[in-house]
Amino acid sequence: MDTIKKDIRALTKTQLREFFEAQGDKAFRGNQVYEWLWQKGAHSFEAMTNISKSTREMLEAHFVINHIKVDTMQRSSDGTIKNAVRLHDDLIVESVLIPTPTRTTACVSSQVGCSLDCRFCATSRLKRMRNLNPDEIYDQVVAIDNESRLYHNRPLSNIVFMGMGEPLMNYNNVLKAIDKITSPEGLAMSPKRIVVSTSGVPKMIRKMADDGVKFKLAVSLHSAIDEVRTAIMPFNATFPLADLRAALEHWYAKTKNRITYEYVVWKGINDKRKDVDALVEFCKFAPSKVNLIEYNPIDDGEFQQARSEAIEMYKNVLEAHRITVTIRRSRGKDIDAACGQLANKS
Repeated sequence: MDTIKKDIRALTKTQLREFFEAQGDKAFRGNQVYEWLWQKGAHSFEAMTNISKSTREMLEAHFVINHIKVDTMQRSSDGTIKNAVRLHDDLIVESVLIPTPTRTTACVSSQVGCSLDCRFCATSRLKRMRNLNPDEIYDQVVAIDNESRLYHNRPLSNIVFMGMGEPLMNYNNVLKAIDKITSPEGLAMSPKRIVVSTSGVPKMIRKMADDGVKFKLAVSLHSAIDEVRTAIMPFNATFPLADLRAALEHWYAKTKNRITYEYVVWKGINDKRKDVDALVEFCKFAPSKVNLIEYNPIDDGEFQQARSEAIEMYKNVLEAHRITVTIRRSRGKDIDAACGQLANKS
């Protein structure tokens, strides 16, 4: 029965080599299978054409490949693609391909649902069902890379962990997935092209710095005033801004990598001059960049996009303090694929 078969992708290359030796076969078979699983993205043992039929049948008897399936794919008028991805246990997550003239970016999920409670985000309204395994994260990237080649005639260039879930609440699996994505035996992508976006878990930001990770860090900040941030992101009461800032100072001291702040400006919530001044103060301790993100409504109208004058005020004040700022227009809004909209409506 399948229930007692192990997912073969949970094995390291060394474990695969040892398995073949234990079967009385040559260790290099393990290398061949490993290459099929990761570099070639095989969905079945049947696909492993340079391995004998008897060996493939033996693998079939011992293991499964719990590969994701793209359940539905939606294409936006702006070229954005959203995948509803079915996992081996029939749970679904969403991932997005975001094209621009110079790059294609994969926005991938790390949890089914989310561990946190940001009030402006559709995903946070879904109960966290479980963490994704490293191979499930990896598969999302492979699927989007294939779509990028098919629809945009170029390979995937960037990855952002900004899909469903809080990546730092699934830290070990996210790191294992990134190891595979950046390995020459996987997709061989540069870690500098990967951004892990967190709502701000101080202990885990410190751990990332101590682990010497090479990817980039983005923080969903949205306010540098504790009361305001707690009102929109209630977990801020547990991880207040002072703790977050101390963790980010540690990150910068260890990595010397600039910090990106993701920041949505909402009408009547964080659209006043005091909000901008607090953000400027928060940015001062390390080189940083602020992405001002267009808000994407999630039906109930409680949060509304700020007026363009408020966005301009943020931009002008930040630039006056020599803080890099970009205004990010959302992509894929017509298919609910934009920032904060991933909610498994399918």
